[in-house]
Amino acid sequence: MLLSDLIEETYSALIANKVRSLLTILGIIIGIGSVVAMISIGEGAKKNIEQSIQSIGSNLVMIYPGSQRKAGNQVRGGFGSAQTLTQDDAEAILSQVNNVDYVASEISRRYQVTFKANNTNVSVAGVTSEYNIVKNIEIETGTFISKQQNENLSKVAVIGFSTNEELFGENVDSVGKKIRINQITFTVIGVMQEKGGTGFGSQDDIIYIPLNTAQKFLTGGDYVSTINVQVHDQKLMSLVEEDITDLLLTRHNIANADLADFSILNQNDIVDTASSVTNTFTVLLSAIASISLIVGGIGIMNMMLTNVAERTNEIGLRKSIGAKNQDINYQFLAESTILTITGGILGIVFGWIASILMTYFADIATSVSFFSIILSVGVSFLIGIVFGYYPATRAANLNPIEALRRQ
Repeated sequence: MLLSDLIEETYSALIANKVRSLLTILGIIIGIGSVVAMISIGEGAKKNIEQSIQSIGSNLVMIYPGSQRKAGNQVRGGFGSAQTLTQDDAEAILSQVNNVDYVASEISRRYQVTFKANNTNVSVAGVTSEYNIVKNIEIETGTFISKQQNENLSKVAVIGFSTNEELFGENVDSVGKKIRINQITFTVIGVMQEKGGTGFGSQDDIIYIPLNTAQKFLTGGDYVSTINVQVHDQKLMSLVEEDITDLLLTRHNIANADLADFSILNQNDIVDTASSVTNTFTVLLSAIASISLIVGGIGIMNMMLTNVAERTNEIGLRKSIGAKNQDINYQFLAESTILTITGGILGIVFGWIASILMTYFADIATSVSFFSIILSVGVSFLIGIVFGYYPATRAANLNPIEALRRQ
């Protein structure tokens, strides 16, 4: 049978039963659409998490005080709350570890902050002048903390977008105004651009002051709560992490790395872990949605079996005038494949529209990937072959004499 004849016969057979064909591919449309929508939710969540993590800085290695584990067990000891890291450690990392661009220390606690009758309980972080570079902080008005202000123990503050609104009201330029942090007066020198939450806390609900000022007037110690290290190249992060570990172990006179009084988090590891979770989430959602694809495939097979029964005389007539088993097989396979591919294409459109609607009405981050489209088309084609094979084989194997006798 010529390809043109096969296409013509397939088209005629499907058009002759338009309503039944449409109802048959409806299951494929819903199945493919569901899979595309579910994958888009997973991809959207993955990108959203990655962007949130990257928004706190790029190529970061973060060092926290406190041992990673106690000897003999796997329980972290004093993670993030101990007082084992100092600014001297940060300066040693900058001067002695290769492939490091910037090092920014911080110490953070929550304090009551007031402006006239307004007050709020907010996280106050003492930071160095490099902190805004390392953490991608952008200033809306004013300036960030300078090195000189840190050295001079200046009582200045850079406040987050949300904190600015809580203390001063919406669209108020607070630069130059006085606020009180733990009953100590500070002058606002800058307001940050709105950044939003990241899963690591809101970056808008915070106040930054010079690190030395925080240590002198608020915390009363020379320790820091985090050392943020920006690595020159993402590929070198693991190497830098090893070098930092060796340096701090030497500085803290610790021979056994298992007894380290600090913990290190690699930003790549955080991204990989988050991606692994979202990938599992995507696979689970897609697996659930795929159930409807199986149902749609069974519907295709049922319709093709019905076609074989209804077109028995036609099949017998064709075979009696010279049609081969292969020709009959190809025709019924072509019909089932065309149905599923058509349903797959319409399902992709349906899934794409569903993703847009979810983003618009439910504020759910979605992202339709090229992979999900190719996967959907491939799955549609496969369903057409798999579920159309048995009906096509059954039609091809009909005895032409017996087929012509059936009325």
